Amino acid sequence: MPRHQRLDPHAPWVEVGATDSDWDVADPSLLTSMLAQLVLIRTFEEYVLDLAKNGLVHGPAHSSIGQEGGAVGSILPLTSQDTVNGSHRGHHQFLAKALAHVEPKGIDPAREFSPEVRAVLLRTLAEICGLDRGFSHGRGGSMHLRWPEAGAIGTNAIVGGGVPLAAGSAWAHKRAGTDNVAVTYFGDGAANIGSTLETFNLAAAWRLPLCFFIENNRYAVSTSVLEATGEPRLSGRGPGFGIPAWKVDGMDPLAVHLAMEEALAHLRGGHGPAVIEADVYRYFHQNGPFPGSAFGYRSKEEEREWRARDPIERVRGHLARRGVLAREDSEAFIGRARALMAEIGDELVEQIPGERPGRRRIKAAEWPSPDFAHVGVRGDLSEFEGARFAERETFTGALAEQKFIDAVSGVMARRMATDDRIIVLGEDVHRLNGGTNGATRGLAAAHPDRVLGTPISENAFTGLAGGMALDGRYRPVVELMYADFMWVAADQIFNQIGKARHMFGGEDGVPLVLRSKVAMGTGYGSQHSMDPAGIFATAPGWRIAAPTTPFDYVGMMNSALRCEDPVVVLEHVDLYTSTGLGPVDDLDYCIPIGRAAVRRTGSRVTVLTYLAMTPIVLQVADEVDAEVIDLRWLDRAGVDWETIGASVRKTNNVLIAEQGPVGASYGGWLADELQRRLFDWLDQPVQRVTGGEASPSISKVLERAAIAGAEEVRAKLAEMTAY
Repeated sequence: MPRHQRLDPHAPWVEVGATDSDWDVADPSLLTSMLAQLVLIRTFEEYVLDLAKNGLVHGPAHSSIGQEGGAVGSILPLTSQDTVNGSHRGHHQFLAKALAHVEPKGIDPAREFSPEVRAVLLRTLAEICGLDRGFSHGRGGSMHLRWPEAGAIGTNAIVGGGVPLAAGSAWAHKRAGTDNVAVTYFGDGAANIGSTLETFNLAAAWRLPLCFFIENNRYAVSTSVLEATGEPRLSGRGPGFGIPAWKVDGMDPLAVHLAMEEALAHLRGGHGPAVIEADVYRYFHQNGPFPGSAFGYRSKEEEREWRARDPIERVRGHLARRGVLAREDSEAFIGRARALMAEIGDELVEQIPGERPGRRRIKAAEWPSPDFAHVGVRGDLSEFEGARFAERETFTGALAEQKFIDAVSGVMARRMATDDRIIVLGEDVHRLNGGTNGATRGLAAAHPDRVLGTPISENAFTGLAGGMALDGRYRPVVELMYADFMWVAADQIFNQIGKARHMFGGEDGVPLVLRSKVAMGTGYGSQHSMDPAGIFATAPGWRIAAPTTPFDYVGMMNSALRCEDPVVVLEHVDLYTSTGLGPVDDLDYCIPIGRAAVRRTGSRVTVLTYLAMTPIVLQVADEVDAEVIDLRWLDRAGVDWETIGASVRKTNNVLIAEQGPVGASYGGWLADELQRRLFDWLDQPVQRVTGGEASPSISKVLERAAIAGAEEVRAKLAEMTAY
C-alpha cells in the first residue's frame, strides 16, 4: 500500500469570536464610535433606498444594509494613511473610511454632528445621485466612490476588478518604507474571480501589506455560495496561497475589530498579506428596496434569522448592559441621524411644484453641466510645461547609427537613473539579459529593487501597476510580452486603468506606461501576433505611441513617461533589429504628443502608416511620388490633423496602410474621420491596405498571405494613381 502523510498549510487559519468578557473590557469610546458609524451608515442607506424608490437615483442602488458590522469593525483600527477599496456594494466601506478620516477620535453619539461629518454624508449622497458636488462630480455614482485624502481609493463595479488595484496601493506603501496597509473588500462572488486569485498569489509572493477582506453574504445576486464553490468557507483560499486567514462573524462588529487588529499586527509587521472572511447578510436584494425573498431565492425565515442578529442592536445591547449608553439615548441618536439625513437630502431635492406632497425632484442647480461630460477623459498635457522637445531635423546632439532595440533599453536606463519613481515590471524582465528581446537589458543589474519579474498573471500585475499609478508616488512601466496578452488583462487595461481618470472626476492622473510588441510576420501565429492599435483607439483614456525609428523611440518614451495619462507603447519585432539614427549621449528630449512625421514628401497621394509598415511603404513610395506620413501617435487626441490636412490638400488622395487584419484595423475609424474632416479635398474615397480577415498563421506561406506587405501597397498605389 502507498504511504500517506498528512500535509498541512504553513499559514494558519483560525476563527475569531468576541466573548462577553471582550465586550466588557472594550473601550467605551470604541463601542460608542462603532454605534455612531453603524447608525449613520444605516440611516444613510435607508435614505438612498427611499430616493431610489422614488426614481431619484439614476442607476443601481446596491445597499449594504445588514453588512455594516464588517466595514465598521474593520475600518476603525485603520488610519487615514491606510487605503481601502471595494466593490459595487461599497457605500458602507466608503462611509466608514471617510467618517473615520474626518473624526479620527470617533463620533460621540452624545454630541452634535460636526460640519465635517455632515459634509461627508452630503458629498456621498450627491455622488450617488450623480450630482456636481459629489466626490467625482457625479460621474462615479453609487458604484465608484473615491476620496484619496481619506484613503478611500475607489469602489468598483467590476466584480473582483479592484483587487489588483489594491495590491498596487499596498506595494506603494511597502516601497515607500511605511507601515501603512491596504484593505480590499469584496464578496463571495469575487472570491472565485481569476483576478482575485491571481492577486492572492502575487501579494503572497511579494509579501505585500494587503488584507483581502471577504464579505461572505451568501449570495452573488441570487446564486448561493453553496452552489458556486465546493468550499463555502472562503477564508480557506488564504492558506492555499500561504496567506494566514481569519474567519469571523461579520454581524458582530467587535469580533471583526479584534480579528482586524490581529491581522494588522501581521500586516504592519512586514509578514505579507492576510485574509479575513466576515459572515454578513444583505437584508435587501442585489439592487433596490426589496428583500431577496421577494425574488424567490431566499426564504423569509432565513431573512428573519439574520435580522435577529443585527449589528446595531448587538452594539446597543452591550452599551446598555454596561451602562455606557442607555437604550433611550441610542434611540434618540438614531432619530437625530435620520433627521440629519432628511436635512441633507433637502439640500439636493425639492418638492415638485403642483404635485402631491412627497413628489420630489433633484434641484436643477445640483446637476453637473453637460459640458463636463467629456472633460477629463485624458489630461491637458500641462505636465509638459518646460519640457525640451526635439525632432531629428532640429536635434543638436550627436547622432549615430544604432539598433532600435538598443534605443529601447538605452532610454529606459537613462530614465531609471534620473527618476527613482520609475518601476519596471513584467514576465522575465529581470532575466535573460533584458527579457525575451533585450528591451530591459542592464536594468535589473542597475536597479534590482525596481525591476520586478512577475508571475504569469497578467490581470494581477497589470492591475497592480494601475494601483501604483493611481497612488501617484510611482510611475510603473508594464511589459506585456505580446500584444495578444493584453486581452488576458483586458479588464484592468480597459475597464480600470483606461477609465479611471474620467470615472473619478477627471482630476487625478494615471501615469502608467504599457509596453508590448507586435510580432506579425515572425511565425508566432494567431495568439502572438496582433496589432492592438485599432482596438485601443476606440477605448477611451489611453494614449498610443507607435515609434518607428531609434530617435523617435527615445523621444516618445520620454514623453510617455512624463505624461499623466496611461500610454501604450507599441513596438514591432521587425523593428528591433533595424538600424537608424539615434542619440549618442543626449537621451533627455521629448517628441510632442500629437506630432506626426513626414518621412517622404510627394505630390500624388498621401500615405498614412505606422510601425513596421512605414519602411515597407517607403520601399515603393518613389514609384508614384507618394507623401508618406508616419502617424507616430495613434489615439484620437494624438492624431496630427494639421500635418495630415496640409498633405491631403496638396495630394487630394489618401491611402491608409497597415499590416494587420481588416476586422480590428486602426484605419477603419481613421478613414471615417478623414472623410468627414477632409471630404472637400478628396478626389476619391479614402483607400486602405490591410491584411485579410484571418489572424496570421504559423505557416510562413499562410502568414504572408494573411498580412499586407510591399506588393499590396504597390498595387493599391498604382490603382489610385492610374486615373
